[in-house]
Amino acid sequence: MKDFIQNEMTRKVFFIVLAILCLTPLVSSPIALILGFALAVFIGNPFEKHLHHYIHLLLQISIVGLGFGMKLDEALHAGKTGLMLTVVSIATVMALGYFLGKIFKLERPLSYLISAGTAICGGSAIAAVSPIIKPSTKQISLALAIVFTLNSIALFVYPAIGHLLNLSQEQFGLWCAVGIHDTSSVVGAASKYGDEALKIATTVKLARALWIIPISLITMFIFKSKDSKIKIPWFIGYFIVAILLNTYFPFLDRFSTSITVLAKSGLNLTLFFIGSTLSLQTLKSIGLKPLVTAILLWVTISIGSLLYIIH
Repeated sequence: MKDFIQNEMTRKVFFIVLAILCLTPLVSSPIALILGFALAVFIGNPFEKHLHHYIHLLLQISIVGLGFGMKLDEALHAGKTGLMLTVVSIATVMALGYFLGKIFKLERPLSYLISAGTAICGGSAIAAVSPIIKPSTKQISLALAIVFTLNSIALFVYPAIGHLLNLSQEQFGLWCAVGIHDTSSVVGAASKYGDEALKIATTVKLARALWIIPISLITMFIFKSKDSKIKIPWFIGYFIVAILLNTYFPFLDRFSTSITVLAKSGLNLTLFFIGSTLSLQTLKSIGLKPLVTAILLWVTISIGSLLYIIH
């Protein structure tokens, strides 16, 4: 179809129309991701070079918006519930990733990027530790491609398993936050499951994302890098401020529903953007050993956290 749609303006119109469609209630999170991927494969993304910055910015704004739909007691309860599971899961994934890297003889930076991305928060964790361990551009691209591919699968698999096992909203939200790599897919899967699951998943995932800071410090020690800067996810602070405003200023209740609806639409658009940056060429570049390593880590944390949550 790319041959038939060679006009750049036509491609841009297609992109904009689909993006607007993803902002409507007609399109769910998984469908938004599929639309983006289909556009990249069949038509081509005319804005691919400019999207990566806007993906992160839109995701952060949308997550802050979700904070206006939560109360402080809900956030504290969710954070307390997921704390122990978060600590254990991060330690398990980082240790297992190290041993799998040795077994499959992966390049050390690539193995570390995959482990950090799986353990904490996908692309954000990879971006945070990359300046410290100084991997090659190919290694960063490969780790991101693997993480985003598994995220895309999780967006469909997790809700299906949740319904199959009849998980409660709280159980599913907690499982999403621990088992899915990237924040966008965590929120996408949880929002499809229910509002309560979304609140829990968002809070626990953002608390998990704060572990970027200690992991970065440990990474500096492991890779003996003293001149590297730690990338702090400041937007989490704005998310907390949004929760506090919504809790202690009752007059905001009249706006909170509208803000959270807009935030969910923004997340759908984020997933459309992410899907549009994927391509068959990117997927084909993923090697077998790195992919197997990432899948083993993901399956381990998914099954382990699910068993813990259920029992």
